[in-house]
Amino acid sequence: MTTDRDLARWRLRSQRLVEPAADAEEVVRTLLAVQAENPSQSAWAVATRTVAPNAEDLAAALADGRVLRTHVLRPTWHYVHADDAAWLLELTAPRVLPTTDQQLRPIADDLPRLGDLIVALLAETPDRTRAEVAAALVERGEHLTGQQLMLLLAHLELHLLVCSGAPRDGEHTYALFADRVPAPRRLDREEALAELAVRYLSAHAPATDRDLAYWATLTLTDARRGIAAAGERLASFEHDGRTFWHAADVAAVAAASAPPEAPAAHLLQVLDEMYRGYQDSRWMLDADGVVSREREATIGMALVDAQLVAAMRRTLTAKAAVFEIRPHRPLAEAEIGAVHDAAARYAAFLGLEPRVEFASAG
Repeated sequence: MTTDRDLARWRLRSQRLVEPAADAEEVVRTLLAVQAENPSQSAWAVATRTVAPNAEDLAAALADGRVLRTHVLRPTWHYVHADDAAWLLELTAPRVLPTTDQQLRPIADDLPRLGDLIVALLAETPDRTRAEVAAALVERGEHLTGQQLMLLLAHLELHLLVCSGAPRDGEHTYALFADRVPAPRRLDREEALAELAVRYLSAHAPATDRDLAYWATLTLTDARRGIAAAGERLASFEHDGRTFWHAADVAAVAAASAPPEAPAAHLLQVLDEMYRGYQDSRWMLDADGVVSREREATIGMALVDAQLVAAMRRTLTAKAAVFEIRPHRPLAEAEIGAVHDAAARYAAFLGLEPRVEFASAG
């Protein structure tokens, strides 16, 4: 009998947390998009899915434009492959734009002029930081609050006018979308819905139609249209009263849901695709129901054998990466060892020494 834990283990493999990808570009292309609100934490979300986590890997992909960091899918940043940026934005932006534009209502009459000005600034000098864009606007007599400028840039990203430029000393910059993606791949709406369904339900398998709708800010009707258009490329099964979808060519469920040999544990942010990549069936991560459903109390989590066993908070010092672990239940010795191993991998990626501090379970 297939259990929630089995499905969570399957997701580890689909998402490349076990059987990792060759590099950051492959991770982003496989997952279609990776939430990237926090650049430092999200860099690990990509790196931990590669065979040899290295900060320079994603940095190089962002620098040369193979991977973009831009607003897409939902009103927040995601890493997305340059080949997928245009069609994914064209499909999902219409349902995201109302969120940003509502907050821009106080300057709504000025949006076309301000947008044209920013496009001209980036055409003249690309790879500008947000502070540099703000300073250039002030020089031209335009004074925006930091929040207004952030929302305006997101508005321009959603219209495929602006996207990430080459990072400078690790800082996000902006450039023209047309310069970074000179030959965008475009799909008609039906093709895009099918492509989205296949790519999401393969890389996040198994997942439901409601998970897909949440992830891509689609109506449930459009999510189901995409699944239907995918045809034989997807397959499904019933579990606990819901229909779960996956790529049709996946091996037997028993093989996909086998316990991971290594790594057994993962230290991730709650923005990670293993958590934020679902809504309808998110709690496959907690088959025993030990985690509070009330609210997200921390920004990190510890997974062992695909289960959310503890909250995690990461603090960096000059020499160490400190991981404060607050278990949701008492941990076995093997689970504690797996968490230490995960901390060592994460700290090595950061070039720091690992330090793990366990609080009492509760």
